[in-house]
Amino acid sequence: MLFALMTTDKAGKLQLRLDTRPDHVAFLEELNGRGALKFAGPFLDGDGKPNGSLVVIEAADRHEAEATFARDPYAKVGLFETTEIRPWNWVFNKP
Repeated sequence: MLFALMTTDKAGKLQLRLDTRPDHVAFLEELNGRGALKFAGPFLDGDGKPNGSLVVIEAADRHEAEATFARDPYAKVGLFETTEIRPWNWVFNKP
């Protein structure tokens, strides 16, 4: 089953995001390497700067999805103001 993680960063935390990005990318590369990552990327503010994330993974159930997203370095450093995890059905333009 697919799960979407949608987050919004805490205000004023762009530098924390930038500093943590190499570890976050390594985390996503690990997920991608085992086929769990479907797609990912940042949400952008009005100035084109990242201020949140959209990450979609395949997981057996919600518990596995929550455990996976909890390992994200961005989550570990407290970057996110809000986090929502929702089951998602990919209908159109699947690769």
